[in-house]
Amino acid sequence: MSMPSVLILACGALSREIKTLVEVNGFSNIKVEYLPASLHNRPERICDLLRDRLTAALPVFDRVLVGYADCGTGGEIDRLCADLDVGRLPGSHCYEFYLGSGEFDTLHDEEPGTFYLTDYLVKHFDRLVFEGLGIDDHPELFQLYFGNYRRAVYLSQLGAPEGRLAAERAADRLGLPLTTIETGFGQLEDTINDVLMVNRSEHEVGPVSVAISV
Repeated sequence: MSMPSVLILACGALSREIKTLVEVNGFSNIKVEYLPASLHNRPERICDLLRDRLTAALPVFDRVLVGYADCGTGGEIDRLCADLDVGRLPGSHCYEFYLGSGEFDTLHDEEPGTFYLTDYLVKHFDRLVFEGLGIDDHPELFQLYFGNYRRAVYLSQLGAPEGRLAAERAADRLGLPLTTIETGFGQLEDTINDVLMVNRSEHEVGPVSVAISV
């Protein structure tokens, strides 16, 4: 029996990690698509784009995996998932996927005013944050956006030296002390592997959607 067709529709901030997991596991039946990572600055646009693509994809693919948490949509992604009978990985933010179960809650309890960085975000920090939020053109916005943050936490997927240097530069621009945590792919890897291994079963029929997400 041929392998079921799978579409992973995810945030662009997860592109490298998902691509790596798919390639390492040899999932040749998977197509991966991404919505722009810059949508995190415009969360009100995420659901419309997700709905359009999901509506087209669900009749075509045996499984669709959606790579978003709530991501600042105020519950809109949950309502979309309910409308389309699609599941979603628990969590409010994509970066929670890189941590083990309960670890994000522990970090949040330690310091609610934490700005989280990932490999993708530190690589594109200036473009996504200072340019994307308009701070370069309007420096007076800096305090509005970041005045309540007390620390930066870098969740490092690959542990690369260039990532650590970029995280240090980002924290310096924010004026925040930096803590680095080597996470690997965390729950993101477990979720993709678990769902797609189940998908190998010959008893799986019909379109099933599970949501995975900076």
